[in-house]
Amino acid sequence: MKANFLFPRSFKVIGCILFLIGLSMGIFIFFSGESMDRYLVVPVFAIVDTIPLGKSSSFSIVENSIFDEISIVLLIMGGLFVSFSRLKTEDEFIRQIRYESLIWAVYFNFAVMLFCTAFIYGTDYFMVMGINIFSLLFFFIIRFHIKIYQLQKISGDDE
Repeated sequence: MKANFLFPRSFKVIGCILFLIGLSMGIFIFFSGESMDRYLVVPVFAIVDTIPLGKSSSFSIVENSIFDEISIVLLIMGGLFVSFSRLKTEDEFIRQIRYESLIWAVYFNFAVMLFCTAFIYGTDYFMVMGINIFSLLFFFIIRFHIKIYQLQKISGDDE
């Protein structure tokens, strides 16, 4: 019996919506130049909280802006839903394309990270590491859908 770890097909639409909301929040964070510390500030449980040049606390309730955390969760959940939702026709060939796209995305993502590690320094490197959280999913989504498009184009030409 084959294990199937894909989400239902309807999750792709949900994933697109979550991903776009998270992406727009992330773009706002990245390009606004504003501090997110004044948006959605709520008390949260923190395993570790360190204030730069300040005190550190563990296992405590702290006041924190959850704007960036919401953006990250939406991007990751949306990316996972888009990446791993079942297609209308999910056969062995599609499964193979999915597998090869995932392997390609891992190789490509780490090649990009090696390049960035060699040539980007300072605080800009931390930005690269933050983007790296999402880049593997992004590269997979792009590669997989390009391959599916090519397959549909070839099968459309045959008919």
